Amino acid sequence: MARTPSPKNAAKGGPVTLGMVAEASGVSPSTVSRILNGTAIVSPEKRAAVDRAIAELGFVPNPIARGLAGGRTMSVGVITQFIDSPFYGAALRGIEDTLSEAGYSPLFVSGHWQAEVEQRCLDTLRGRRVDGLILLNARLADAPLKALAKTLPTVVSGRSLKGPGLYALDFDNQSGARLATQHLISLGHREIAHIAGDTTHADARERLAGYQEALEAARIPFRPELVQAGDYKEEGGRSATERLLAGPRRFTAVFAGNDQMATGAAVALHRAGLRVPEDVSLVGFDDLAGAAYQTPPLTTVHQASFELGRLAAQALLDLLAGNKPTVQLPEPRLIVRESTAVPGNRAR
Repeated sequence: MARTPSPKNAAKGGPVTLGMVAEASGVSPSTVSRILNGTAIVSPEKRAAVDRAIAELGFVPNPIARGLAGGRTMSVGVITQFIDSPFYGAALRGIEDTLSEAGYSPLFVSGHWQAEVEQRCLDTLRGRRVDGLILLNARLADAPLKALAKTLPTVVSGRSLKGPGLYALDFDNQSGARLATQHLISLGHREIAHIAGDTTHADARERLAGYQEALEAARIPFRPELVQAGDYKEEGGRSATERLLAGPRRFTAVFAGNDQMATGAAVALHRAGLRVPEDVSLVGFDDLAGAAYQTPPLTTVHQASFELGRLAAQALLDLLAGNKPTVQLPEPRLIVRESTAVPGNRAR
């Protein structure tokens, strides 16, 4: 029969230990450990006694100690680019929700789009003895990632890559950009500007290629003067649009490489006295949470960032369990809202 928690232990005011739970529940410490790890075969009465002692004593299991006993720390290193990014923020939430359901804790660090910073992050995370790694759109080259995965299960996004212990999730950026540009063409636009991301990034190059592909299919000449580089941030979209407005070529629509740059573009158009979509239609990419609540609501390509995080975490859990991941990102789809319309008469 389980004993009542010892008042002398509670009176000490220190942390409640596994041994105290064992004493209070009338079982051995090893039995408590096995119950916590889910490996014990005990009677319902013993399990209930341990659960009652844990609740009454306020015992909080130490995941690191439990993990080390099984050869794991129950932690996962996650390298994102900017923790405060609206896109990556949603992905991190998907990672956290999925890992926590499996008893793992994520350790988040930012690489700031710099390979040397990412390498320092990797060194730090490996020093923390993480059980696996998730890298979101990392700048590190393929070779070091493949080498890393041989010793530590690794999931990467933003590229197609295969290797032992490695799984990659890649989004079809080119098809998404083609959908966005085709939508504008279907409305009757022929002078379509594009605000590209940093073209040192593969996804920016792929979205530019999709834009060009749609123009070519419609037999619309590609005009380099209608392409301006941005930086995937609002300020980059604003400044790129200002350069387009100051340029020699008129345009009736803008396809921005992501929603944040589309937001900046809308500001520049507003300051120039141009209305969206009456004067200039505007399309983004990502379908961030705020896209549906802009004025007007933004037409954009849906890229499920929360789903990216959730699937990346699930793929890593599969690797940690010795299974081959099979998850795949959904295909891009166009979300049509009120920021696009047939060409007006007052286009720049």
